[in-house]
Amino acid sequence: MTDEHIEKTKSAIESAGNIPADKKAELLGLLSKLKPAIAKVSQTHREDAQSIARLVEASAQETIRAQKKPEPAKGHLQELKRSVRNFEASHPDLVAFVTEYSGFLSALGI
Repeated sequence: MTDEHIEKTKSAIESAGNIPADKKAELLGLLSKLKPAIAKVSQTHREDAQSIARLVEASAQETIRAQKKPEPAKGHLQELKRSVRNFEASHPDLVAFVTEYSGFLSALGI
């Protein structure tokens, strides 16, 4: 399930016409870091991993919308940050991804 969310998110970003190519490449690079981090969490916390993948997908969908709605995207990012707090010690790669991803979306105006 989590792989499906990640792949769906990547496809949506690749086809988005309102994001410059360099930003698309950067965002896709970030998402490539998510897959192994989520896989580790999924081994012991499957539901949490699925929730995190869904939140990444939802925030990415808001980012690529032609008419951006920053409030829902900010809400998704806040929930995403809350979701990974419990994993700071056990899964630092996931927390690092979320921090970098959130910063990137913020720089895009989300």
